[in-house]
Amino acid sequence: MARRVRWWKVLGLAGLAGVAASGVVIARAERRRRAYSPDEIRARLRDRHAEATAAAEADRR
Repeated sequence: MARRVRWWKVLGLAGLAGVAASGVVIARAERRRRAYSPDEIRARLRDRHAEATAAAEADRR
């Protein structure tokens, strides 16, 4: 019986560590995203739109 409880504890701790690691990754990405100025974001969006439009045109041909 003690072994079964131990496995549940290990599984619970592993899940908790996974949630914490996910939070760290999300927070890091959010900080990186907020570091851009509005002008940089606009320029990147325009570049991505131009690439998507060019790819769509190439697919049509």
